[in-house]
Amino acid sequence: MGIDLPIVWAIIIAAGVLLYVIMDGFDLGIGVLFLVIKDRQKRDIMVNSVAPVWDGNETWLVLGGAGLMAAFPMAYAIILSALYLPLLLMLIGLIWRGVAFEFRIHSDKTHQAFWDKAFLAGSLLATLSQGVVLGSFIQGIEVNNGIFAGSVWDWLTPFSLICGLGLVITYALLGSTWLILKTEGALYQQMCRISRPLTWGLLMMILVVSLWTPWLSPSIKDRWFTFPNFFYFLPVPLLTLATAWQLLKSVYHTPHGGPFILTLLLILLGYSGLVISLWPNIIPPNITLEAASSPPQSQGFTLVGALLIMPIILMYTAWSYYVFRGKTTADHSIY
Repeated sequence: MGIDLPIVWAIIIAAGVLLYVIMDGFDLGIGVLFLVIKDRQKRDIMVNSVAPVWDGNETWLVLGGAGLMAAFPMAYAIILSALYLPLLLMLIGLIWRGVAFEFRIHSDKTHQAFWDKAFLAGSLLATLSQGVVLGSFIQGIEVNNGIFAGSVWDWLTPFSLICGLGLVITYALLGSTWLILKTEGALYQQMCRISRPLTWGLLMMILVVSLWTPWLSPSIKDRWFTFPNFFYFLPVPLLTLATAWQLLKSVYHTPHGGPFILTLLLILLGYSGLVISLWPNIIPPNITLEAASSPPQSQGFTLVGALLIMPIILMYTAWSYYVFRGKTTADHSIY
């Protein structure tokens, strides 16, 4: 029995996107948290906590995009055509945030406030754009004969904007729980307090998107609300509620890594719900993995490269997190 290459590549791309959301999510969330953290020393600690790893986190975004182009060129062309503007805004936000990250460290005091605002703006723009892309993808893309047939503004809908807001809250919660893991003192206490309303906000966004999504697509509605599927997939929302409740309880004590791990579990559960809703389509509502696949020879050739490079990426990522483990202080910087 041969290897089902489209499924293997779908798993690789899905894993790359998930790892990007987790790893780049908490450092984008730290930028978003600049909205509520005004103290300069606290901001320095926040930035220092991700300084050793933030640029490496974006490796997974590159891997996901390159994998999509190599294994599913039709999907790559359609998605890029349909979501060109929000993807462009995302890249502008990521570049601007990266510039601000470096310049705020090396600038003098007269310019630090500007670069702090730039770091906040870039983080917000990148996060909101990613959420809008996700929402636009879920609601479906109009395709005719394998070519995008919609409008350049199809991505701009109330549902996609709600998804954008939801991702802002998600990344902010990731950032706050990361700082619970990495900091101590006044900033640690403030992150414990901030994590509570952020958890409630994320739960509200999950509820809104979960109730809205089935009405966007009859196939998604049938997937979740017909029998026996309803009972098969019921553990996902139940585990989401249980995880959120445990997260709320954990931040009332003196937590360390627990809130961050629970937030990761919430994201994983949400991601599993997305996969359940869309499988086996790579472009909703009806472009399947098989239909969008490149020839088996191309997928097999590029798979060799992916299987060689992914362990290397995982090893150097794990090593960098291990080397820079422990709590972060204002004077603890790699620069």
